[in-house]
Amino acid sequence: MNKMFRILATAVLLTAPLISVATLPQLRESNGHTQLLVDEKPFLILGGELGNSSASSLAYMENVWPKARAMNINTLLVPVYWELIEPEEEQFDFALVQGLIERARQENIKLVLLWFGSWKNSMSAYVPYWVKRDSKRFPRALSAEGVPQEILTPFSPANLAADRKAFSALMQFLEKIDRRENTVLMVQVENEIGMLPSARDHHPLANDAFNGPVPEALLSYMQANREFLEPELKVLWQRNGERTAGDWGQVFGTDKAAEEIFIAWHFARYTDAIAAAGKEAYPLPMFVNAALNRPGVEPGDYPSGGPLPHLMDVWKAGAPSIDLLVPDFYNPRFQYWNDRYTRQGDPLLIPEIRFEPDVGAKALYAFGHYNTLGFSPFSVETGSDAAMHNLARSYDVLAQAQAAITDTSLSRAGVWLSRETPEIQFELGGYHFTARHELSLGWSPGADAETWPEAGATIVQTGDEEFLVAGTSVVLTFDHPEGRAGIDTIREGHFEDGEWRAGRVLNGDQSHQGRHLRIAHGNWEVQLLKLYRY
Repeated sequence: MNKMFRILATAVLLTAPLISVATLPQLRESNGHTQLLVDEKPFLILGGELGNSSASSLAYMENVWPKARAMNINTLLVPVYWELIEPEEEQFDFALVQGLIERARQENIKLVLLWFGSWKNSMSAYVPYWVKRDSKRFPRALSAEGVPQEILTPFSPANLAADRKAFSALMQFLEKIDRRENTVLMVQVENEIGMLPSARDHHPLANDAFNGPVPEALLSYMQANREFLEPELKVLWQRNGERTAGDWGQVFGTDKAAEEIFIAWHFARYTDAIAAAGKEAYPLPMFVNAALNRPGVEPGDYPSGGPLPHLMDVWKAGAPSIDLLVPDFYNPRFQYWNDRYTRQGDPLLIPEIRFEPDVGAKALYAFGHYNTLGFSPFSVETGSDAAMHNLARSYDVLAQAQAAITDTSLSRAGVWLSRETPEIQFELGGYHFTARHELSLGWSPGADAETWPEAGATIVQTGDEEFLVAGTSVVLTFDHPEGRAGIDTIREGHFEDGEWRAGRVLNGDQSHQGRHLRIAHGNWEVQLLKLYRY
């Protein structure tokens, strides 16, 4: 079991006896896969994240709920704003949070809360006015030139104490009103943490810490996990001789890459203290998200020190109360970043991704290939009609296939295709599959276009020779290492209340007389495939 989940399980078992851990939303490992359990049943987050300001008004939200239903969203990711729940110091107002929860229950939609506390996209824009206006008591981070930033320094005990108190009060409120209903499934602690415009904070407290010793907890973690460390961290450690003691410069160096390790550790410790206080009140799963960096960009030019892949070991060592470190996607390297986040066997969650017109293909791929816990485009309430339609259809077939996808005794695969990558191959159930973009056949309108909408599918092996295929714009052909493979039967249909409702048998033109399984461009379908060897 992953170290973070051992810690989570221990924390849950030691929680106050008023909370029934059996019914809390929780992460649990099964057959090597981590699942989110809600009411003790596996749950896939078919999510949508709100725009930053939408949840600040219950009246505005009245226009959002029907859009979420139309897109087959089962979970909304909703900001909670520190400035609104604690408008005056130690005077908490949870009317907005309660209104969102009650309205979500009416719509049969779950919530994931996003804590906009000390930091949101690096900045401290959502702290209360009494924090913003008292920089002496609540000091700011300083750039390398000594210029104060609109960023609370993580080295201030007063900053941490104020955030921790507010977050703990929020979690106590959730425990009071939601521990039986389980409307709120998870909580994100802060949002896209990172230091700008320098690689690290240069507040006097930060400078003192940088000149002090590297904490034993980090060094011990690195020694114990030497074989599995992320390569970037290992290189920085090795260049100074893999020292097991010394100050930050002696152990890691003094360049920007080394400074980023330093600030990542202190961001992690700050965030861990907040999460630990929250879990003491109500131990829901908690995660931290990262704004992904781009190749060739130095720390400080991107938000330095967040839970990026090359810093995951620092965050794991520094924030054991955090259950998941996760990516936010606004660049095209979808597979690369997911591979990095799952490299050490950690589960994947995609809480934020650009809401593009064909985003559903990535969802189909992520659930099939990465067993992601959830998927959530950003600002779903303002998306284009094309994007909303695409997501609705993709979530529809994923919801139908949920029982098979969440059955950890079954093997599965994912497909994600484009004009640039029109074909992939994979093995499943002893068979060799070739997946092609349906437009590559040249039959459908749009095949000669310069760009193609992305295609995707989740494939689950449901029997020795049987496979469930849920997707769009995909063609599958088959082979077997011990001989040829053919199609016994393809049957279209749908799941209704968990029961399969069979439709046509597609062994004629729809399968090109038994040559392939095809889901036409522009269609989203669930098909049951049975193969045989000859």
